[in-house]
Amino acid sequence: MKHLIMVIEDEEALALLLKYNLEKEGYDVAIESRGSKALAEIEKNLPSVILLDWMLPEMSGVNICKLIRSKPDIKNTPVIMLTAKGEEEDKVKGLSAGADDYVTKPFSIPELMARVKTQLRRVPEVQTIKELLFEDIRMDLVEKKVFRGENYIHLGPTEFRLLRMLMETPGKVFSREYLLKTVWGDNIYVESRTVDVHIRRLRKSLNDFGPDYIRTVRATGYAIDTNPAGEDGAE
Repeated sequence: MKHLIMVIEDEEALALLLKYNLEKEGYDVAIESRGSKALAEIEKNLPSVILLDWMLPEMSGVNICKLIRSKPDIKNTPVIMLTAKGEEEDKVKGLSAGADDYVTKPFSIPELMARVKTQLRRVPEVQTIKELLFEDIRMDLVEKKVFRGENYIHLGPTEFRLLRMLMETPGKVFSREYLLKTVWGDNIYVESRTVDVHIRRLRKSLNDFGPDYIRTVRATGYAIDTNPAGEDGAE
């Protein structure tokens, strides 16, 4: 699998130039031009590196970068900020928002390619695990789909992330606080009972097609287990 580089840039000519040069280096490339759609596309594509323009329609690159750092699934993705702003205080602002590097326009393409390679050295090898299995539940990590037997289970993004965490370590009990921090992120304020609401939704979706495998440990948290009732029971 190739590394995917996501270019978030509203100047079409520059976006296509970057795409051409990145593909010459052997990378896959995805392009998004609108700030309002950028975060959803990042979460969908899970790129290895993001090239992020500062000035975008509807939402600035700085705000997008802050949101990236608040999302558990993408918060460690390297971000290189592309900007016409060259003042030191602007650079500090971009780096303070969570950017890993900062390139001022106009820039040298070879220099930018070198910076991309530098960030890729921080990225673990491209993930080879394509699915998770627990009993008759199958989670496709590439297509982001869940099946129970032959039945497709429609899950919202939060329920998907919760189930993934549970399925990655069957039998392990995750506290509500840990799930909040990992699934929702450090910078998002939600009450701990929000976890219970989403677990109930997840249970309902899964249990339409089979037994309940989600175990509730009272006053603690949740696990996925072949004996969910146990002594703790289910909520």
